[in-house]
Amino acid sequence: MTPDQLSEALKAALTAAVEAGEVSLAAADLPAEVRVERPKNREHGDWATNVALQVAKKAQMPPRAVADVVAARLRAVAGVKAVDVAGPGFLNVTLDAAAAGELARTIVEAGAAYGRGAAAAGQKINLEFVSANPTGPIHLGGTRWAAVGDSLARLLQASGAEVTREYYFNDHGAQIDRFARSLMARAHDEPAPEDGYGGQYIADIAAQVIAQEPDVLSRPPAEQQETFRRVGVELMFAEIRTSLADFGVEFDVYFHEDSLHTSGAVGRAVEKLRDLGRIYTADGATWLRTSDFGDDKDRVVVKSDGNPAYISGDLAYYLDKRERGFDRCVLMLGADHHGYIGRMMAMCAAFGDEPGVNLEILIGQLVNLVREGTPVRMSKRAGTVVTMEDLVSAVGVDAARYALVRSSVDQQIDIDLDLLTRRSNDNPVYYVQYAHARTANVAVNAEGAGVRRADAFDPSLLTDETESLLLAALAEYPAVVARAAELREPHRVARYLEELSGRFHKFYDACRITPRADDEVSDVHRTRLWVSDATRQVLASGLGLLGVSAPDRM
Repeated sequence: MTPDQLSEALKAALTAAVEAGEVSLAAADLPAEVRVERPKNREHGDWATNVALQVAKKAQMPPRAVADVVAARLRAVAGVKAVDVAGPGFLNVTLDAAAAGELARTIVEAGAAYGRGAAAAGQKINLEFVSANPTGPIHLGGTRWAAVGDSLARLLQASGAEVTREYYFNDHGAQIDRFARSLMARAHDEPAPEDGYGGQYIADIAAQVIAQEPDVLSRPPAEQQETFRRVGVELMFAEIRTSLADFGVEFDVYFHEDSLHTSGAVGRAVEKLRDLGRIYTADGATWLRTSDFGDDKDRVVVKSDGNPAYISGDLAYYLDKRERGFDRCVLMLGADHHGYIGRMMAMCAAFGDEPGVNLEILIGQLVNLVREGTPVRMSKRAGTVVTMEDLVSAVGVDAARYALVRSSVDQQIDIDLDLLTRRSNDNPVYYVQYAHARTANVAVNAEGAGVRRADAFDPSLLTDETESLLLAALAEYPAVVARAAELREPHRVARYLEELSGRFHKFYDACRITPRADDEVSDVHRTRLWVSDATRQVLASGLGLLGVSAPDRM
């Protein structure tokens, strides 16, 4: 019995009790679903629910009285071994071995579909992440967003949402001019401008610009700078796209900031807000009434000199996303943008939308590289900035992605390079990948020993404690995926996979799947192979959600 099946059984028991007059509850007050969770204490059963406490007030009954009625009906359900009422009215449910073990066949037969759901079905989500300026390689903070953002997109898709991965290409503004001047200075063997960019990559790109435009240095200074800007940005962005692809991240849309200004989108956004009564003029400038929507002050949209302020691009870009049909716009920003949230949410409300629903902003904290407890400054190419290539070259794509996604984004993390290159159980990505490889090896050995799933499946034989704990962990996977997507927290999947791996390793140590040389193949061996293969499927699916490979051999 899966958690979903138990949830339906509980709902059916409560509905039957209402129809029989045992619980005085209007049909409209019946819960749409009954949530079940794993109790923290294994002695409290396999699953627990607080549904009796949820409906007791409307039923005008003590929660324990409601729980007693539901428990009596649930005990008659096939596969339910025991139902206990605990505390103020919690229901603790224990399944019999056969019902619990049936999950293994459910997972194997469902394959990659197990764990996928429809909680986010119908949602059209624009997920914008990384969006590093095309003035240098992707740094470590951007690398974290690449790992987390791509994993979140996979999770949302697994929950039924239609997701567009979007990269905002910042090709408009002063930083691009500084980049062009830096390239131009390097080409002339001059020091970088005081506010410019350094690092070997500037020399590399300058040389590539000259290779493409051999006569560039003989042109007038203004034309030289424009050439270095145009060609240099193209080269830098091509490199960024290649780095992301090598990291397993592909975007559906690359949106150019400059297009907002050249297409008139900024003007259209201002006029829409003006029509809504959100815009006013003062001191020769155009202002947005963001203070009416929780911002600490109103914001200048168009300066008194007629030039657009920075927020004007944000207004146009947000409106563009909404007009493209996205009902949820999720934006991932670095820790230095925390003060940006208030004005962005006020902007959302000014358009008549709901902050936190139509616009969500996730803030990611810093990442540090350490080796033997000492901070690492390893980049030669980008000066003092540690880049995506630095991390990947040190530990590989799998370890890099897993390490960056296994902690909540609101936590600052240290990446231990020594740990991530270690082939041992204290390396979390190795621990999980090794568990998958072990399940694959089990399948090979079972085939060689004549243990085949097709010959038998008797879940009532799964009575060992390690089998019960492993099956319980496998049952949690769909809820973990749904919760991780709902809360925008991919790290929940990583931590779940580590727990699942631990339970599989204990099961492997305690329960033989292939018989000893002098033993016969039995149904218990065949049934345990179902459990091992189910674990293999969930490990592969979970790693896939994180963009990490599931190797068959280590």
